[in-house]
Amino acid sequence: MSQGDIFETDQHDFDRTVLQASHEGPVLVDFWADWCAPCHALTPHIGRVVADLDGEVRLAKVEVDEGDNMKLAGRYRLRGFPTVILFRNGEEIARFSGARPANWIHDWLEQHLQPA
Repeated sequence: MSQGDIFETDQHDFDRTVLQASHEGPVLVDFWADWCAPCHALTPHIGRVVADLDGEVRLAKVEVDEGDNMKLAGRYRLRGFPTVILFRNGEEIARFSGARPANWIHDWLEQHLQPA
């Protein structure tokens, strides 16, 4: 995993760090909250998958309870946490909610990263 494959972003940097960056390569966004047990359960699994893909996809972490980040949750109509959204070319192409094992996340990503 190269440095920068996993990074934190927020309401103010989201358009640049996620939407614009997704034109160069897919960006996965993990919307999470510190009080959320399933969010903490998901973290090591999603991190492992991103590391295994070795630069094929980047992971942006958004802590929804910090600053104005809840506005991002509203913008994307999130109903619960964790919610993970995959962006490519500035557009949402897939999402899932809840804690998932690494093998499920890997299969889900492989399915959605296939060339159109």
